Amino acid sequence: MNATLDIPTVQAFVLVAELKSFTRAAEALGTTQASVSMKLQRLEALLGRRLVERSPRAVRLTAEGAAFLDRAQALIAAHAEALSGTQPARQQLSLGISDHVAGPELVALIERLHAVSPQLSLALSIGFSHELVEIYDAGRLDAVIVRQEGGRRSGEKLAEDDYGWYASARWRTRRGDRLPLATLAPPCGVRAIALRALDKAGIKWSETFVGGGVMAVASAALAGLAVAPLARRIAPPGLADVGPALGLPRLGSSKVVLHSKVSDPVKLAALRTVAATFRSLAKAG
Repeated sequence: MNATLDIPTVQAFVLVAELKSFTRAAEALGTTQASVSMKLQRLEALLGRRLVERSPRAVRLTAEGAAFLDRAQALIAAHAEALSGTQPARQQLSLGISDHVAGPELVALIERLHAVSPQLSLALSIGFSHELVEIYDAGRLDAVIVRQEGGRRSGEKLAEDDYGWYASARWRTRRGDRLPLATLAPPCGVRAIALRALDKAGIKWSETFVGGGVMAVASAALAGLAVAPLARRIAPPGLADVGPALGLPRLGSSKVVLHSKVSDPVKLAALRTVAATFRSLAKAG
């Protein structure tokens, strides 16, 4: 039998396998879940083997699906390489991500973007949410992924982060001491929320460490210097939320949203992949 693999169908399988979701794969491809499901059914029929196991709560690869994934990824990569010589000049996607949002998903986002849109170069900016939104509004960024702040309620919701007071197991508090804090420098929105909450609760505090990025703040907490207000999703292993034990005020949650005015098809496809990947990984975390 002469069988031919269809590139869009193989790409749909790869996205389902990587995102572990038909819904997220459909978002990344800009199509419907039913369309993705039909592609997978045709691929399984063509190969004569079952590639995925579907359940209400998860999508898992079968042993044959896992074996086929490597070959499918290689095929997609070879196809992209074959087209690279016929494509117009490389385009650039300029993306801003809030420092309090850019957690462990960042590596996977960059990896997935390159896999799906190898013809795009990525210019990535990390900063404060409100500053990135201002740059985006001025037209100097194609899109931003930020914490929803102030009265602005637009944007596509990607996740909802719960915040807490994180410290290392080696950190010890003594009765009567001011609460030592590790924070980002002003005008960080999370810092402002944390300080207002402490002041309202009548808890004395001092900034023991002020960092230029969340990685530096988390490192100070891991070193046992202070307590850091962080989203649970981005708090690294080795930190625990000590808020309940210390009677600290709840910091609540914050929506993570995507703002974009992109109309170019290649950039739109890349951003669909970003949104689907972020949702999938944030939910898994």
